[in-house]
Amino acid sequence: MDDFFEAFAGERKPLLLLDYDGTLAPFRVDRYQARPWAGVSELLTRIQEEGQTRIVVITGRPATEIAPLLQVHPAPEVWGLHGAERLHTTGRRELRPAPPVVQGKLEELNSELRRAALGGVFEEKANAAVMHWRGMPPQKAKIIEKRTRELFEPLARIYGLTMLEFEAGLELRAGPEKGDAVRALLKESDDSQPAAYLGDDLTDETAFRAIKGRGLGILVRRERRASAADIWLRPPEELRRFLKRWLRACRPVPRKVHA
Repeated sequence: MDDFFEAFAGERKPLLLLDYDGTLAPFRVDRYQARPWAGVSELLTRIQEEGQTRIVVITGRPATEIAPLLQVHPAPEVWGLHGAERLHTTGRRELRPAPPVVQGKLEELNSELRRAALGGVFEEKANAAVMHWRGMPPQKAKIIEKRTRELFEPLARIYGLTMLEFEAGLELRAGPEKGDAVRALLKESDDSQPAAYLGDDLTDETAFRAIKGRGLGILVRRERRASAADIWLRPPEELRRFLKRWLRACRPVPRKVHA
C-alpha cells in the first residue's frame, strides 16, 4: 500500500472505484435505509473537493439510487446494474439493453415474482430479477433459496442469462459484470494513473480480477474470506483510515523554502 500511495506524486489523477452496499454502507433489509458508515461520505466529499481523484461507484443497484444515499457533492459517476447502466456526472444516462427475447423473458419472470415472491424480498431491475432473504430465519432462508434456484437455474441454461450469487440472495441477469465496468474505466484512463477497486461481495470478484496488475483490489469486509483482492480492510475503522490516507496522498507536498 505504501508503494501505491507514493505513485500519487506528480500530475497523475488516481481512480477510486467503489462498490456501495457492504463496502461504503452496511447492509440493511430495507436497502433504502443503507446509509454510509459515519464519516465515509464526508471523506469522499473532501477527496472530491481536492480535484485530483476520479471517483466512480460500481453497484448492482440502479444508478439513480446512489446519490441520495451517498450524499457526496457533487455526485460522482455511477455505473449501475453491475455495469449495464452508466450515469454520468452531467446526468446523462446510458443503458445497455438485453436482446429482445431475453428481455421479454425477464419481464415475464419479474411479473410472476411480483405476484408471488417465494417468501423472500423481490427486487426488479431493468436487466434482472433479484431475490433476497437477508434477515430471514435460517430455515426459511434455505427454503427461499431452494425455490429461487429451482426457478432461476433452468432459465439461465435456456436463455443464456447469468445467475449471480451474493450474500443472502440470487440475481438472474443479462448484461456485463462489474469486471467489465472496471476494464472499461481503466481503458479510459492512462496506464500511469493509480487505481483501486473496493468491494465486499462475491459479485466484486470479477472486478478484483480485472484490476489485478493495474491497481489494487481491496476487500472491505468484517470477516476475511478467500478473494482475488490484494488487501483486506475491516469496515468502518480501516475503511476510514484508508480514505484519510488517500486524501493526504492527493494533497501536494509543501516545498521547502531555503534561506
